[in-house]
Amino acid sequence: MGARRHPILLCVRVAIGFAAVSLAAEPALAGCSDSARPRVDWSRCHKGNLMLGESDLAQANLMRATLIATDLSRSILSGANLTETELTFAKLERANLSGAQLVKAVGWRTNLRAADLSRANLHMAQFSRASFAQAKLAGADLSKAELNRSDLSGADLTGADLSKAELARTIFAGARLAGAKFTNANLARARLTGTALDEADFTAAYLYLADVAGVDLARAVGLTQAQLDQACGSPETRLPPGLARPKSWPCGDDE
Repeated sequence: MGARRHPILLCVRVAIGFAAVSLAAEPALAGCSDSARPRVDWSRCHKGNLMLGESDLAQANLMRATLIATDLSRSILSGANLTETELTFAKLERANLSGAQLVKAVGWRTNLRAADLSRANLHMAQFSRASFAQAKLAGADLSKAELNRSDLSGADLTGADLSKAELARTIFAGARLAGAKFTNANLARARLTGTALDEADFTAAYLYLADVAGVDLARAVGLTQAQLDQACGSPETRLPPGLARPKSWPCGDDE
């Protein structure tokens, strides 16, 4: 017969085993008290109203964190996870957010002026009245994003996906939009003056009173006569082959 095991010792071993399994199953807690550094885990942390300018947060996990009114100007956030992060009133001027995940992020009146958001994912993000002036957004995913009344003047949106985006009264003046995708986007009263639109796709886009005065639309794709009839152009606006300048152009001042 084998050696008899003591019942108390057996219970202790079982308890330790259950504890080990329980600890392994629980996710690691975010290090909300950790200082700013690459790959830091601040997920779900409250980091509002902080001065974090020029921080290195490359590939940091900021998922669902609260960064309201926090200054992250000139910070490195390349490859960072900002999914569903609260960025309202945050300052990200000249920050590097290339390749960052900002899916469903919220940033009302956020300052992203001259920030690098190339190849960033802003799918379904909400950045109404935000400033993206002079920002780099080439290849970015802005599909179904809400950017109403935002400023994208002078921004580089080459090849960006803005399909089904809400872009009412958004300013694109002087932006580079070659190859951008505006399919099914709402561009009502948007300002597109001075933009480069070669191969930009406007299939089924809503262009009610969109300002295309002086814009070269000759190489844009997907435009229809019905869309142009709703937009506001000028005698200098160049049109794709087969489309005519509406008699309503230019629009009145009250429009």
